[in-house]
Amino acid sequence: MRAVSATAFGDPSVLSVGELPDPAPGPGEVTIDVTHAAVGMVDLFFRQGAFSESPGMPQPPFVPGLEVTGTIRELGQGVTDFRVGEEVVAMSQTGTGGYASVYVANASFVVSIDGFAIDPALAVSMIPNAAMAHAALTEVAHLKEGESVLVHGALGGLASAFPGVAKRLGASRIVGTVRPGKLRAANETRLPYDQIVDSTQFLDVLGDQKFDVVIDPVGGAIRSQSLALMGPGARLIAAGNASGDWEHSITDSQLWMGSITIAGFSAGAFLPAHPHVVRPALRAARAAVAAGLGNADIEVLSFDEAALAHTRMESRDLAGRFVLATAP
Repeated sequence: MRAVSATAFGDPSVLSVGELPDPAPGPGEVTIDVTHAAVGMVDLFFRQGAFSESPGMPQPPFVPGLEVTGTIRELGQGVTDFRVGEEVVAMSQTGTGGYASVYVANASFVVSIDGFAIDPALAVSMIPNAAMAHAALTEVAHLKEGESVLVHGALGGLASAFPGVAKRLGASRIVGTVRPGKLRAANETRLPYDQIVDSTQFLDVLGDQKFDVVIDPVGGAIRSQSLALMGPGARLIAAGNASGDWEHSITDSQLWMGSITIAGFSAGAFLPAHPHVVRPALRAARAAVAAGLGNADIEVLSFDEAALAHTRMESRDLAGRFVLATAP
């Protein structure tokens, strides 16, 4: 199979396209002939070696990639709910393996998109992230109908999935924040936000508004500033650290005095530990995308342009998602 490998930790130049042996599915697994693989922020962190000292994290050489779409190539022992040739979207349990023309997936982390008329590039960009959003909102934030939601980094890969899922779960109001350079793109987005504001001015713009749930994949100062917009009983989900500020902290007195909850959500940790959540989340995500609630901007590049995709993501040169296509 053709694959993009990270040959070492480092800048995007460590990504190399080459040939690797075709994998075979084990019991409970399927192999997929990949048409598209999404590029995510965690792929950059893995390539950079940000988590290299943590147990179980990938070590070079490895194939990055969390999410793929394609068609079922082969069924492993015991898999009966898919058929060869069926169009599917799959999520990774390990956080790797997606930048390849053949991908092995646990069948429970796969959902069919046959008959749903969802573009494959959109499907791989939005369905896995929408499944993560569904799990975070239902299992961690416990979003209730009528509650309000604030989403930081509103156009980012994971963040962009939250408004559509929150709408289907009955959220009353969904507001996003973006960096000043992305305001124009935010004003043109088809994502179902009620309002998107400048992240450097969001406290002033939103004033005395209070939110029941805050989704924060950005981190840094934005995380602590968000507490001013949270009333008693509000929940903040720390879902990433795109800011790169690993030293930022929040004092516990801010939490108990405000009766505020902060919970971490990492799909790579949460979903394997709660496998019963995955299939319902994927189906809910598919429904949200099929309903047009996940129409993010997507730019498709070839596998040979993986290093370019990583370079542009590091420069924040995108108001949506990059997808790698296996075919030129």
